[in-house]
Amino acid sequence: MSIRVLLADDQALIRAGFAALVRSAADMEVVGEAVDGEDALGQARETRPDVVLMDIRMPGTDGISATGLITGDAELVDVKVLVLTTFEEDDLVLAALRAGASGFLGKGVEPVELLDAIRVVASGEALLSPKATRGLIDRLLAAPTDGAPDLVGADLDVLTEREREVVALVAHGLTNDDIAARLFLSPLTAKTHVNRAMTKLGVRDRAQLVVIAYRTGLVRAGDPD
Repeated sequence: MSIRVLLADDQALIRAGFAALVRSAADMEVVGEAVDGEDALGQARETRPDVVLMDIRMPGTDGISATGLITGDAELVDVKVLVLTTFEEDDLVLAALRAGASGFLGKGVEPVELLDAIRVVASGEALLSPKATRGLIDRLLAAPTDGAPDLVGADLDVLTEREREVVALVAHGLTNDDIAARLFLSPLTAKTHVNRAMTKLGVRDRAQLVVIAYRTGLVRAGDPD
């Protein structure tokens, strides 16, 4: 089954380049091309893509605002947003993550890396781009956020001991396969634990699990993986 991709960028040549790249992958298809954030939201509602490739700097409704509208729409809960920009600044990364983006990449990324990022985001495994650092996570958690889960330690009581362990490993950047290997589980069992933790904590993706893990003190900066 193909990964359905919606492209959102105000520059026609850039959209055309990304469209050609996505179409070159046998496991992907382009379901739409949006010229700004408002258009991206409308097309997301119409086409229900798996992943939206979202530019940040667009006229009218910018990419960060559009990301928040998409991730905040109950009917688009399965749609993931991968933000692309020529401006790889920490503040933009943080704003994109706060808006609910599942990934962040610079437009100078190699073609194979972009295709891999789309696959990773579509699978729900993504958190940050390869260039994002633990320092960005620390800044994200230290800064005020709008709409992000704001839990205290006691809220983790809803999780089983195994689920808490799995959430901690997610916060260290491990994939489901990595978690399965670390805990001697099957990948399906690891995925089940992750999904149950997200359901119990009321979050939509792994990025928010990481926020919770740090804010509640389950994981701290500098902890060994």
